[in-house]
Amino acid sequence: MDHLVLTVIAEDQPGLVERIANCIAAHGGNWLDSRMARMAGQFAGILKVAVPSASHQALIAAINDLQYQGIRVLVAASGDEQPVHTRAIQLSLVGNDRPGIVRDITRLLAEHGVNVETLDTEVLPAPMSGEPLFHADARLAVPTELSLEALQTRLENLADDLMVELSLQTVA
Repeated sequence: MDHLVLTVIAEDQPGLVERIANCIAAHGGNWLDSRMARMAGQFAGILKVAVPSASHQALIAAINDLQYQGIRVLVAASGDEQPVHTRAIQLSLVGNDRPGIVRDITRLLAEHGVNVETLDTEVLPAPMSGEPLFHADARLAVPTELSLEALQTRLENLADDLMVELSLQTVA
């Protein structure tokens, strides 16, 4: 079995996921992992599929033909997952919305070799004032050699500069 990673984007509409799933199943593929969401009238997702080696090229051709139905798909071979010595940490952040929050936080994380594995963000009105509040939740892979206390201190200093509240929790 070969593994492929598909990145999908299309105008949101009923039956969209079903068309992708039918295409995969018609070529003997198995839908393994996915993350998908609707945003601003568009539907986007990333998924991992297993496909028999004999059907690999036919599935890619069929996936590419979905463009004629308005579904854009980028196909990539699944990469080798190297064993990495990390700890899973959950980062939560809330603060007044302004440009640059994600850039500044992720820059600090990258400087310390921290990988962002998942990131969910949204802007919601504050309960009392209605002012826009930026919310972010991220799952991080923190290298085991990096002191969590040192990372927490650096993030808290940055959070003070950005005027946001930030917390880290170890994921069990």
